[in-house]
Amino acid sequence: MLNRQTKIFVTVPLMDEAKNIPAFLACLKSQTYKNFKLIACVNQPESFRSDPAKASVYYSNQKTLEILFSEKSLDLQIVDRSSQGKGWVEKKFGVGWARKVAMDAAALQANKDDIIVSMDGDTIYDPKYLESVLLTFVRHSSVKAISIPYYHKLTGNIEEDRAVLRYEIYMRYFALNLLRINNPYAFTAIGSAMACTVDAYRGIRGITPHKSGEDFYFIQKLRKYGDVVIYMDETAFPAARFSDRVFFGTGPAMIKGNAGDWTGYPIYPSSFFDEIKSSFDSFGDLFQKDFEIPMSTFLLQKFGGDIWQELRKNSKTKDKFIRACIQKVDGLRTLQYLKWRNQSTALADENNLIFFLDVFYPDELLNSKMKLKNFTFDVAGIECLNEIRNFLFEKETQWRKKIKILQ
Repeated sequence: MLNRQTKIFVTVPLMDEAKNIPAFLACLKSQTYKNFKLIACVNQPESFRSDPAKASVYYSNQKTLEILFSEKSLDLQIVDRSSQGKGWVEKKFGVGWARKVAMDAAALQANKDDIIVSMDGDTIYDPKYLESVLLTFVRHSSVKAISIPYYHKLTGNIEEDRAVLRYEIYMRYFALNLLRINNPYAFTAIGSAMACTVDAYRGIRGITPHKSGEDFYFIQKLRKYGDVVIYMDETAFPAARFSDRVFFGTGPAMIKGNAGDWTGYPIYPSSFFDEIKSSFDSFGDLFQKDFEIPMSTFLLQKFGGDIWQELRKNSKTKDKFIRACIQKVDGLRTLQYLKWRNQSTALADENNLIFFLDVFYPDELLNSKMKLKNFTFDVAGIECLNEIRNFLFEKETQWRKKIKILQ
């Protein structure tokens, strides 16, 4: 049973974090909840040692190891996948593998009622962060995981701030629309802001080591396994920086966006989310017979045939059939549907954003400081983008508090 004697295992992948690791360790030392162990996986491909373009990463990792090995005040386990002969080889490399190594190490030594918290070395955590994680699990004893709120603090660098604000507006707009349609996969997966119980981690056979996006697939697996909390009192503050350490996510999105390419992160028309809601609302009726739903053509193309008959064969009751449908048409399929559907629209991102705000928040929009007349992402200043981000953050937080648990 979870209580104040529960052990928390903080797991963190570290690559090229020598500049950030002192601040990260300071965050951990300031935590009000002290019963935790840090498991850090310092990692890189073995080839980086001999690649002049990547040698700086190797030396940064060696400095990180030096700092960690000199740390005496924390309960700390270091997994060295960086030093000579210890780096990743062949296809097994990346943040997914580093996260898996650290989390697997935690699950191997923990009790089933202990907690695994996923962090990143470039993220800031307030002193009550771990305490809030524990209390959230205690308050919601049936819950298996937490998708923790996040917020990128601005750096003062105009290019970085503009890029991260544009990306975060995309993320929050996406989350808000899933939340308003009460989608069972309305979580935001941030590797630096997620936690689960050890028994849940073992139950899903651990995190799958994708090179990127491992956090999304991890939370999705946990959501299929059990309930996920989407609100707690503390927030993680990830770094806003250009980074190519992963193949997609905040850093790569910022790099592409700074070069003028935001095509991979569109502001989808809100009506597309309504189509998803209509499809999910139809699952109960589909137990009786086939009929067209908004997602029918997409699902036929994706799965290559009628999925409903197969699900009926394996579901004795309507409730089990609905659950099977939700498992089948999951968060990944939802995102793929939006991308597929968006191929047929020529509406500008700005138009979709302003339409959404006009329809769902007309009164708040009138009373806000946001200046949306003739708004475009390319021309808008940092202050304007930040006001939009903060408005969406406030509304998303309200929804997270209202829903609390994805069931």
